[in-house]
Amino acid sequence: MRAIASTDNIVHWRAVSAGLCANLVGVGLARFAYTPLIPALIAAHWYSVSSTVYLGAANLAGYLAGALFARRMAATAGAAPSLRAMMAVATAAFFACAMPLSFWWYFVWRLASGVAGGVLMALAAPLVLPQIPASRRGLASGAIFTGVGLGIAASGTLVPLLLRTGLAQTWCGLGVVALLLTVAAWGGWPRGQLREPDRRRAPARRRRPALRPLYVGYGLNAIGLVPHMIFLVDFVARGLGQGVDAGARYWVLFGLGALVGPLASGRLADAIGAAAAMRLAFVLQAVCVALLAVSTNPLSLTVSSLIIGAMVPGIVSLALGRVHELLPDDTDGQRKAWGLCTTAFALGQAVAAYGFSYIFARSGGDYQLLYGIGAAALAAALIIDTLTGLLSTRRRQVVCE
Repeated sequence: MRAIASTDNIVHWRAVSAGLCANLVGVGLARFAYTPLIPALIAAHWYSVSSTVYLGAANLAGYLAGALFARRMAATAGAAPSLRAMMAVATAAFFACAMPLSFWWYFVWRLASGVAGGVLMALAAPLVLPQIPASRRGLASGAIFTGVGLGIAASGTLVPLLLRTGLAQTWCGLGVVALLLTVAAWGGWPRGQLREPDRRRAPARRRRPALRPLYVGYGLNAIGLVPHMIFLVDFVARGLGQGVDAGARYWVLFGLGALVGPLASGRLADAIGAAAAMRLAFVLQAVCVALLAVSTNPLSLTVSSLIIGAMVPGIVSLALGRVHELLPDDTDGQRKAWGLCTTAFALGQAVAAYGFSYIFARSGGDYQLLYGIGAAALAAALIIDTLTGLLSTRRRQVVCE
């Protein structure tokens, strides 16, 4: 019996490791390694300032497409084959980006890497977690999403080192890392399929007034994170004139925050509830994004990088916890609501990425304006969430009376 249990544990944690590798490759590296590369791409004259920023936005647009079509892809080709294929696409994109053939060549590959990231984020955890014993799913979920933080921290460490050998070599080096992780994850995926929701039960749960404000607030939260996700390293390196290495150091802090974000957010939600924790997260994020709109001293940069880095994966676990609070006994409803949350977040990112890229180009590179807009989006999310909570309390009081 012990041997069987030991074998099961190995299989379970191989699946968790595959999920971690998927998020590390598809989001941690494919999306976030581009941020510390922006100053180098501009300095090497591969692309203009505005083109380089727009290429960063292409990944977020692809992520939206991937999140939207992930379920259909899994239903057609199978979840595990889809995950393997998307890790391969993300890996190929690194090697393709070592060749600056044209703006559209780069755009297509950055878009493809975004599609891969969206599919990997949407499918990896839902495929792996049902295979894990219920008592260990919280730990397993945290491990899977930690891949994002590992990718950010790794990119902040690896990119400055690899850039000493050249820009093309940097892309190839990242491609080799992604290839090794893809090979490591290849045989670890469970063989089961994602279970489709039971649509016969849909009418019974159709009206959930608190879900729509959650989608809107979560999408606004995504908008507030984009200035850090795309512009932080370039802001420090070129905007403040401190160079790529200094920008990469703050990016490592961003990644270290992302490593502890899911666990810290989960513990906070356990202590005070997901609704209150999410409201507190909106406040913290609004303050820390606004901080860079008014201050550029090292302490402000450090605090802002750490906390916003923690919130990138941390807000994901809080939103998921909020979905479970609102739909406590409805597994199919939770899955559908989480899919809509993911889409709202991806849409917010994509719209903000192109909007901020346009504003950045039109404003002559005004980074602090972008942080001010991001803080305003987070403040709006807080207001919507707070008003929703007050209205819900008022409704309960009326019913009790």
